[in-house]
Amino acid sequence: MDAPIKGRGAQSNRRSRFLRHSADASPEFVDADPDEEEAPARHPATTLHVDSARTIISRNDSPDVPFGQSINPYRGCEHGCIYCMAGDTPVLLADGMTRPIAELRAGDEIYGTVRSGRHRRYVRTTVLAHWSVIKPAHRITLADGTELVAGGDHRFLTERGWKFVTGAEPGRARRPHLTTGHKLIGTGQFARSAPADADYRRGYLCGLIRGDGTRGEYGDTRGRGQGPRRDFRLALVDAGALERAERWLREDRIATRRLEFRTAAAGGGALQAIRTQAREPVARVRELTVWPERPSASWQRGFLAGIFDAEGSYRRGILRMTSTDPATVGRVTTALEGHGFRFVVERFARGRARRLEVVRVLGGLAEHLRFFHTTDPASPRKRDISGQRLKSQARLEVTAIEPLSGAQRLYDITTGTGDFIANGVVSHNCYARPTHAYLDHSPGLDFETQIYFKPDAAMLLDRELRRRGYRPEPIHLGANTDPYQPLEREVKITRQILAKLLEFGHPVTVLTKGALIERDVDLLAELARRRLARVAFSITTLDRELKRTLEPRAASPAARLRALATLASAGVPTAVMVAPVIPAVNDHELEAILEAAAKAGAQRAGWILLRLPREVRELMAEWLAAHRPLAAARVLGLLKDARGGRDTDGGFGARMRGEGAYAALIGRRFVAAARRFGLATGPMPDLDTAQFRAPDASGQLGLF
Repeated sequence: MDAPIKGRGAQSNRRSRFLRHSADASPEFVDADPDEEEAPARHPATTLHVDSARTIISRNDSPDVPFGQSINPYRGCEHGCIYCMAGDTPVLLADGMTRPIAELRAGDEIYGTVRSGRHRRYVRTTVLAHWSVIKPAHRITLADGTELVAGGDHRFLTERGWKFVTGAEPGRARRPHLTTGHKLIGTGQFARSAPADADYRRGYLCGLIRGDGTRGEYGDTRGRGQGPRRDFRLALVDAGALERAERWLREDRIATRRLEFRTAAAGGGALQAIRTQAREPVARVRELTVWPERPSASWQRGFLAGIFDAEGSYRRGILRMTSTDPATVGRVTTALEGHGFRFVVERFARGRARRLEVVRVLGGLAEHLRFFHTTDPASPRKRDISGQRLKSQARLEVTAIEPLSGAQRLYDITTGTGDFIANGVVSHNCYARPTHAYLDHSPGLDFETQIYFKPDAAMLLDRELRRRGYRPEPIHLGANTDPYQPLEREVKITRQILAKLLEFGHPVTVLTKGALIERDVDLLAELARRRLARVAFSITTLDRELKRTLEPRAASPAARLRALATLASAGVPTAVMVAPVIPAVNDHELEAILEAAAKAGAQRAGWILLRLPREVRELMAEWLAAHRPLAAARVLGLLKDARGGRDTDGGFGARMRGEGAYAALIGRRFVAAARRFGLATGPMPDLDTAQFRAPDASGQLGLF
């Protein structure tokens, strides 16, 4: 068996997945086609991986797909066929600081959000994938001056839910989108960190040493007549602050040595220290900690960072700095005032002669983040905002949405939480070949040969359906990948899911191009009898030779039509999706496919024009070069014409059908043919959610 081909940047593994290969597929996982007249083609071997998922139901709030939640028993698909922000947008990192989205990489830790009870809270998450595209952009301006540059299909969280940047107002193409007056959720724009110049470094060292260091001259304690002893020592728990001080002291010609000041076992955390007892370095340290007569703004920023690293804390949303030295407290308050921070000073008695003063910065998370980004302290431990609620008094109402001229390179990421914090507001990340890159596989051949399956799917589903507060709505099988993979013959994960949904009286919809669905006609027929199920078949072509090159591992057209007929005769509502329609390749078959499906018992129909997002474009180009070289330019040209001159268009209402003369012609042909063959094309009838009941864990039915 071939080794997995890794590489997040690879697009198609450089082997055309449309050509026949010499490697044998594992025979037990080949979707054998009884209607084929010759032996099936030999394909690259399939590698199987267990996907240890913790949850099974995926939620969707996008208006361009007809379901709100789905289950994907598999990742990758042996049946395989062929959103974004400006690069300088600052993203909130897990250490409390920011980095431009263009500079993020997979594996970076950042902040996202999760809903906890009635509130959404900040949590740490990981960047799973990072990419860029060139597309038209818009500038969104908020009332507090926050500016965001994003594509029209990007989404932001508002007080009324997720909203796209742009959308059509009336009609079927309507989608929830931003308008002036909508309020975004978050803290508002992040402060920009200024570079650490010489003044900043001196201020930082002054604050750090005055807060946690010792420096001075002592009498001849050794009794050897060698004069006073000089000493400088700085001991800190946070390695980052100590390393910064050590480096900047060295740049100022102050050499120190490292020592272990306290071990972790001695009580509390371990303390590392730097020290020098040489005359000139100690004298130089004393010079660094002299109060400047007229401190610059840069010195004040550094001083605040240093005193925070030494004597500051940030817990439960409270940012404070403490000292027993009135002069230090005075410098802290002056620096805070100079940078526009509001604060209070609280005084506490400490022993007979010392009084502890606590300076507390006001303004909530928005001001605390501004403090971190303005001053840039070195201790990430003290910049943790995990668990804090998303609440802010910032004026984040949209005041303007302006299209920018030309196209721009825009960036996006995928995260573990499905969102991230972009310049202070909650931003949705961006649906199935590209998702395979998140697993460190290519979206090309790996998508078809590196298959992940979820053996505990039914158990996870049972647990999620029993959760208090769960509200039933149809679950879709086949959102990302086909639920009837060849592997399904052996592991029966999809069948277990259907049985579990029947047990709970839960509605389900299925989309497949596999003939194996015939096996589950008993479950689907019972679900359909109770108005809990409907099934759609994706049929791309009726030409077996075209199918062999375009969808080499999927069931034949005849097998799919036979499965459709079996389900229809059992009373299951069925539909046909002519997808994808490819100009000059299969578009001439539109009427024939609809007629064949209607004869098999289909009740409804739909169609989708081929989309060419980043990864798929290269795959389609490979296929055209191999199988339609003379028509390649025409095919790609017609697709671009239908996408406004681009390879793909993410806009709702256009992404699935396209626009322009060619798309309009296909649409008119589809409507006429569907009417001729008696196929409905409007919205799907609702399935029944009122039958949902959680069975008693003991196996007994509830009284009501």
